[in-house]
Amino acid sequence: MESLHLTIEGMTCEHCVRAVDGRLRRTPGIEVSAVTIGSADLRYDSARMNVGQIADVIADEGYTAFEP
Repeated sequence: MESLHLTIEGMTCEHCVRAVDGRLRRTPGIEVSAVTIGSADLRYDSARMNVGQIADVIADEGYTAFEP
């Protein structure tokens, strides 16, 4: 498992946090450590996905994610 810290743009409230956190937790191969307004810390199985695919999962919720 690889550790990853992402900056997430567009999050403004706890609803945003819950939406991103829930979506990441439902994605196979991701273990969420913490999601806060503007960031996420997680571990992921690099054999199953890459950072771009994780960013796409977050984009499906309406936010932009990238490595700082």
